[in-house]
Amino acid sequence: MTSQTTLAKPGQDPGEPDRPDSSGGLQAGLKNRPPDSSGGLQAGLKNRHLSMIAIGGVIGAGLFVGSSAGIAAAGPAILISYAMVGLMVVLVMRMLGEMAAARPSSGSFSAYADQALGRWAGFSIGWLYWFFWVVVLAVEATAGAAILENWIPGVPQWAWALIVMVVLTATNLISVGSYGEFEFWFAGIKVVAIAAFVVVGFLAVFGFLPGSDNPGSGLAHLTDNGGFFPEGPGAILTGVLMVVFSFMGSEIVTLAAGESSDPQRAVSKATNSVIWRIAVFYLGSIFVVLTLLPWNDPSIQEKGSYVAALDSIGIPQAGNVMDFIVLTAVLSCLNSGLYTASRMAFSLGERGDAPKSFAKVNRRGVPQAAILSSVVFGFVAVFFNYQWPDTVFQFLLNSSGAVALFVWLVICFTQLRMRGIILRETPGKLVVRMWLFPYLTWATIAAISFILVYMLTDDTAREQVVLSLLVAALVVGISLVREMRNRKAVAK
Repeated sequence: MTSQTTLAKPGQDPGEPDRPDSSGGLQAGLKNRPPDSSGGLQAGLKNRHLSMIAIGGVIGAGLFVGSSAGIAAAGPAILISYAMVGLMVVLVMRMLGEMAAARPSSGSFSAYADQALGRWAGFSIGWLYWFFWVVVLAVEATAGAAILENWIPGVPQWAWALIVMVVLTATNLISVGSYGEFEFWFAGIKVVAIAAFVVVGFLAVFGFLPGSDNPGSGLAHLTDNGGFFPEGPGAILTGVLMVVFSFMGSEIVTLAAGESSDPQRAVSKATNSVIWRIAVFYLGSIFVVLTLLPWNDPSIQEKGSYVAALDSIGIPQAGNVMDFIVLTAVLSCLNSGLYTASRMAFSLGERGDAPKSFAKVNRRGVPQAAILSSVVFGFVAVFFNYQWPDTVFQFLLNSSGAVALFVWLVICFTQLRMRGIILRETPGKLVVRMWLFPYLTWATIAAISFILVYMLTDDTAREQVVLSLLVAALVVGISLVREMRNRKAVAK
C-alpha cells in the first residue's frame, strides 16, 4: 500500500491531505482519498496476531497488580465497579469498531476525530494519546526491571530497564510482523494463565479441586464479612475510579488493523468478542478471588489478590508464578505501547501534525523515525523515574492519568458525526453498527463525563484530572494557534 500525493494548497505541506472545514464536513481532497489508506505501512500482521492483540489488549499489568486496592475499597461490590467500567468499554469499542471497520487507519480515533470534528481534535487527542503511552513505557519498563532484579540481583534495576527497552525497540524496528509475533506469545501467556486461574479457581470454590488447601465455601465469602456492600454502595464509584484505567489498551487492535490483510474482518471480530473477553478475564478472575477468600483477608493486600488466591488453593511457588505472568503482561504492554505510540506519531506525521519524517517508512514498511522518537521520550521518562520519582515523574503520571477517559469521550463525539459521513460516502462499509444509535452513544458520554466530575471530588484522583485537563488545554491551544496561522497563510 502506498500513500497518495496531492497538490498542496498555499500554506499547506506537500502531501498533506485536505482538512475538514470548520463545520466538520469533509473537503474534496479527503473525500477523494481512499478511506482505508495507511501510507507506506505493510500488511504484515496475520489474523492470529490480531486475534491475540485483541484478546490481550484488555489484560494489562494493572489487572494483576491493582485489583487488590479496589477490593480493599469496595469489598465484593468491586465486581459491580468492574462490570460498570466493562460495559462502558464495550460501548466505546462498539463505536470505535463501527468507524474502524469502515475506514481502517493507523491513526484510528485520532484520524476519525480529524475528519469528523476538525483538525484541532485529531491533533489534540493524537498527541495526548502518544504522551500517555510514552509515560506508560517508563512505568512498565521500571516494573519489569524490578521483577528481573529480584530474580537476578547482580544486574541493577536501571540496566534491566535499559535492556528491556532496547530489545523491544529492536523488535518493533525489524518489522510489524515481529511485533505481532512477540505480542502473540506475550498475550498468549496472559490469556492461558488467566483462563487456567479461572477454571482452577471455580473448581476450588465449589470443592471439586483434588488436593486443594481451600475448603471451598461456594459463594459465602461474597456476603459473610459485612455483606456485599461492606463499605456502602457509594464505594462502587470509588472502585470505578480505581479500575477504569486498567482497561486502557482495548483500542490498540483498531490501530493494528491498518497493517493487516483484512482489516474489516479483524475489527469486526475484535469488536464482537470484547464482551466475553471482559466478562471472563476481568469479572471472572476477580469473582474467583472474592469467592476463594474473604474480601478483607490480610493476604490480599500483603501478597496481591491473585497470589493470595493461588496460595489459598495450595499452588506451590505462587508468588514466582504470578511474577512470571506479571512480567509477560509488562513486556506485552511495553511492546504494544511502543507500537501504539509510533503508529499514532506516524499518523500525525501523515496528516501534517507532526514532523514529516514520522510518516516515512523504511524498506521493511516500518516507520523508523516515529519508533525511535517515541522510544527516546520513553527513555527520558525512565530516567525521570529513577532520578526524580516523586516530583518530575509523578507530574508526568498525573498529567496523563485521565487521558484514557478523554480518548473514550472523543471517540463518542466522533462517532456521532462519523455515522452520517460514512452513510453519505461509503454506506456499504457500515458493517459494524453501534447499538441503539444515538441513545447509547449519548448515555456513554454522560457516564464518562460523570466519572470525570466525580474524580474532582476524590482527594486521590483530583490531581490527575486537573493536571490532565491542563495538559489537554495546552495541546488544544497549540492546535488552535496552528490552525489560525494556517488559515491566515491561505488567506494571503
